[in-house]
Amino acid sequence: MRRLERYIHPYWTFIFFTVLIKFLGAVMELMIPWLMEVMLDEKVPAGDPAEILLCGGLMLLCAALCFGCNVLANRMSAISSGRITKAIRHDLFHKLQSLSARQLDELTVPSAESRLTSDTYNVNQLLSRLQRLGIRAPILLLGGVIMMLIMDASLALVLIALLPVIAIVVYAVTKTSVPLYTKQQSVLDRVVRTVQENITGIRVIKALSKTEYEKQRFHTVNDELTAVDMKAGFITAVTNPVASLTLNLGLTLVVVIGAYRVNSGQIQSGVIVAFLQYFIMILNAMLGVTRIFVMWSKGEASANRVADVLILPEDLTVLPAEAAAELAAPHIEFRDVSFSYTGIGKNIDSLSFRLEHGQTLGILGPIGSGKSTVLRLLLRLYDPDSGTVLLDGQDIRTLPREELRKKFGVVFQNDFLAEGSIADNIRFFRDLPEEALRRAAEDAQAAFIEEKEGGMEADVVVRGNNLSGGQKQRLLIARALAADPEILILDDASSALDYRTDADLRRALREHYRGTTTVLVAQRVSSLRHADLILMLQDGAVLGAGTHEELMQTCEEYRIIAETQMGCGREAV
Repeated sequence: MRRLERYIHPYWTFIFFTVLIKFLGAVMELMIPWLMEVMLDEKVPAGDPAEILLCGGLMLLCAALCFGCNVLANRMSAISSGRITKAIRHDLFHKLQSLSARQLDELTVPSAESRLTSDTYNVNQLLSRLQRLGIRAPILLLGGVIMMLIMDASLALVLIALLPVIAIVVYAVTKTSVPLYTKQQSVLDRVVRTVQENITGIRVIKALSKTEYEKQRFHTVNDELTAVDMKAGFITAVTNPVASLTLNLGLTLVVVIGAYRVNSGQIQSGVIVAFLQYFIMILNAMLGVTRIFVMWSKGEASANRVADVLILPEDLTVLPAEAAAELAAPHIEFRDVSFSYTGIGKNIDSLSFRLEHGQTLGILGPIGSGKSTVLRLLLRLYDPDSGTVLLDGQDIRTLPREELRKKFGVVFQNDFLAEGSIADNIRFFRDLPEEALRRAAEDAQAAFIEEKEGGMEADVVVRGNNLSGGQKQRLLIARALAADPEILILDDASSALDYRTDADLRRALREHYRGTTTVLVAQRVSSLRHADLILMLQDGAVLGAGTHEELMQTCEEYRIIAETQMGCGREAV
């Protein structure tokens, strides 16, 4: 929790008054057994009804103040813990948004989701419980012992002798349970990942009759989570029974010893009645303390997981601006760029190319050849291990992130559509006029929009499941074109389009976006054949580079693909 102290600090004053009110409530609760002892041992034998009623009235007043203070303090604790958790969750979400792709790969998306949800919930519960029980329970425990010592030190020593036994058990349980709860959250990450993968691929799973396999896969990870949870629960469950048994044994000894002392005239019966009340208070306080330690185990493990993300260093830092860029520098340039996701084997190896303003780069190659990796390096989702990526002669690492990203219009291979209207998905929270949306939709060959009821305001369900694959891709292309980007990136963005629509799309791009530099990844040679530069990649290395005509003469792999797709000696559409 120390790592999250900066979130708690602004609420110290509010928490102080919460603690003060909780303290007053606990003191009022401690006064009730003492007033009962006074009434039984002093006022009742004196036979004065007014004095008896006065003691009874004071007991009622203490009970009412105790109730009022506890209700007020509990509400205040809910307010402060809720606001602190809100700030933590806000900063955690912001941090997750700012992580580099490499950092997010290491963290994993399911882990990020569980830290943002279940871990922040555990932190909230810890903050709330600490203010509710963390003050009341220790005060009742310590105050009860003090009041018992004042009434009769000999009987109080019976309880005091038993407290170390409980303290040792609580310490041992806490020491063991924190690592278990940390492991529990890690296994929970895997459960979230399994569910996420299942929901995302539910259609494929059903189509391939893998439902039983997925059930077994979830059953396995769910069993592991259950086993860890049961082990942690078994260990933490020891504290309450041990505390109850120890204190009840002490209570029995107090009653027996107290009976002998009353019989011998050393104490009065009211002391025994008060002792019984204080013992019940102390028992409940000890159980409350054990609950605090259980919640502390969960909360500390979750707080550490949240803090581990919040303290991650900035990965893709902006480097100091260099001298003025070269005159007549190419729009996009890769200079001897190499990159590896894992550090074992190169995903991109010594890649170099230049692209002028308004030109089109086509990238072709088998799966895993590094096509999408080139785009990620250009967008600076990752930094290259060696070499330089330049825009207009300037290292992209010197460009502020927002400035860099505004240059691009992007359609990724596995992109998404949000729930809302078609216009909302094309605009995508940008300040774009209606005319820009319609122009982009027209250029993206999304004529189907006008056929839908409501046109641009037609509904799109979650993930765009009410649209066909081709409709989704055209909507995504319209989104990329709407802001009239300086650089257009299409990562296999026309794979679901028929050949005619694909040809119309390429024609619209050539006619209406002449000044836009385009980077196009595709599996169809027909989609790339008009590009100014085509890269044929394999295992991250360039097998051939040039125009379509040049590669047909110089690159055998490219020629084989072209002849297979278009037919030997025939021109593509």
